[in-house]
Amino acid sequence: MYANVERIGTMQCGVGESPVWHSGEQALYWTDIPGRTLWRWSQSTGQCDAWALPEMAGCIAMTSDGWALAMESGIYRVRQPQAGMALAPLERLATVEHARPDMRFNDGRCDRQGRFWTGTMVLDTSLGLPVGKLYRLDAAARRIDGVIDDLIVPNGLAFSPDGRTMYLSDSHASRQTVWAFDYDVESGTPHHRRVFIDMNAHPGRPDGAAVDAEGCYWICGNDAGLVHRFTPDGRLDRSLPIPTSKPAMCAFGGPGLDTLFVTSILIGDDPLSGATFAVRPGVTGLPEPALSV
Repeated sequence: MYANVERIGTMQCGVGESPVWHSGEQALYWTDIPGRTLWRWSQSTGQCDAWALPEMAGCIAMTSDGWALAMESGIYRVRQPQAGMALAPLERLATVEHARPDMRFNDGRCDRQGRFWTGTMVLDTSLGLPVGKLYRLDAAARRIDGVIDDLIVPNGLAFSPDGRTMYLSDSHASRQTVWAFDYDVESGTPHHRRVFIDMNAHPGRPDGAAVDAEGCYWICGNDAGLVHRFTPDGRLDRSLPIPTSKPAMCAFGGPGLDTLFVTSILIGDDPLSGATFAVRPGVTGLPEPALSV
């Protein structure tokens, strides 16, 4: 049932999120949101390193010399971490003014031009409050601009290979929708929003996502233990089983970008929940863009 699926490391994250493949190091980075931890796994050595964070980080993006982290109070930059050493001091790139004090950043990534996008949500998702926003970072001006509002749990952010389509989901049980937008690559502006996938018709709630080199959209089916692949016209192509029910986000990596890394969420007494997995899906992905500062 779980052919071509391996667990990497032995860690269990409360909410494993935002896996990003660092091609220069041949290593995977990701964040444990409630654990306030940045993780790294080296493919060549199998070694895992962890660094404590001062706030919860919902997502991360590469920079030229380190990482950008979308945390609780804003977006920060940190120099490349070193094994066995604490993180260097964080530099604030932008501050966020949340609609409520009980909010944080969640899913996010850079577009093909290196603009960092990330969404916000209320910590208690059971409240179902549509006060989240999708923000675009203006790193030069050190500010973030709210572009899309009325979101409960923004997720599934991804961009087509040519960068001209943006995908965004809301994984809250009352929404369960993935939208597609036409995306102006010059201005970084999404428009012409339409429903791409109604996830009520498929197993699982739409969580984190990635796009492969063929332009197909991979999204974690949270609660269903599946990662779905949809063609650019919104047709379900296949579903890969993951050995835990709550996969959180996926990303392509490995030397040939032919491995799909999948993080997950800790639940109950499931010994594999919160683990991170490496899957061989039979297709390749795209390099993850770095933040342009």
